[in-house]
Amino acid sequence: MILTKFLFQNHFVNYCLLFHILYTKNNKMNTKFNFSKIVYLAFFMAFSLSLFSCEKDEETEPEIDSSKTGTVEIKFDNIAGLNDLTLGEEYTNAAGETFKVDMLQYYISNIVLKSEDGTEFVVPQDDSYFLVKEEDVETQHIQIPNVPEGNYNEVTFTVGVDSLRNTKPVSERTGVLDIGVEGAGKEMYWSWNSGYIFFKMEGTSTAIEATETNPNGNFYYHIGGFGGYDGPTLNNIRTVTVSLGSDAAQAREEITPSIHLVVDILKAFEGTTQVSLKEYPVVMVNPYSLNVSENYMKAFEYHHVHNDGHE
Repeated sequence: MILTKFLFQNHFVNYCLLFHILYTKNNKMNTKFNFSKIVYLAFFMAFSLSLFSCEKDEETEPEIDSSKTGTVEIKFDNIAGLNDLTLGEEYTNAAGETFKVDMLQYYISNIVLKSEDGTEFVVPQDDSYFLVKEEDVETQHIQIPNVPEGNYNEVTFTVGVDSLRNTKPVSERTGVLDIGVEGAGKEMYWSWNSGYIFFKMEGTSTAIEATETNPNGNFYYHIGGFGGYDGPTLNNIRTVTVSLGSDAAQAREEITPSIHLVVDILKAFEGTTQVSLKEYPVVMVNPYSLNVSENYMKAFEYHHVHNDGHE
């Protein structure tokens, strides 16, 4: 396709040059201007342009067949400001505190894809729980199968695990929600508090004063709380909606688009509330966790989409 465009573009340039040479030559020789040659050249120029235009038309998106389905991928790319997040690397938050991240994990659930025509595809709830881990690249690529063909330009999801799933019998919490001894969700659950940790970030910071109980300046941000069983408690369930702007993920039977989202962990420390690691080295089940979750819900942003199956 690129080669074809190149040839057509160069043919056009060549015809223009030839037109100029013949016109100049005829004028300099004071000979009768040969209109037939000019018309002939003009025809070829118009023909080349029409071919080039046709070539551009062939790039239009594939047709939508509502009877077919495809797969949509959502990639969660963790970053720190302008840099890719690397465990063990040093970064600086809005409070001017340097820190290193040793662990980053968070739940993504209840995904909804919205198409350009306003229709929504709600991922079946039993298939809509994912645990993204910074140390495991594979978990950062979420695959959503059986998506009706369409152009999707908005995605909505929950950061965390909804109250309904939190309160279901353990036997109905499988996959990344399995809290058994060997379960994928065992590190993201408070057995003493009967609830999932939605967002877990751990690391060290030179801003945290060393103590006997914390000699290395560790910080622990374990954010959870779904509202409580019998009475109202902390609710850190956050819903995020990300627009693709003028772009769209073209879900087709033969195309698997990849929606690339970036997750800026620096935003967990800024936004509605500027969070200080020195002042709050441990944030778990306390009211201050609401500030952290309000911050990090703004960390999820659209970057780009691939409709050709490439990164």
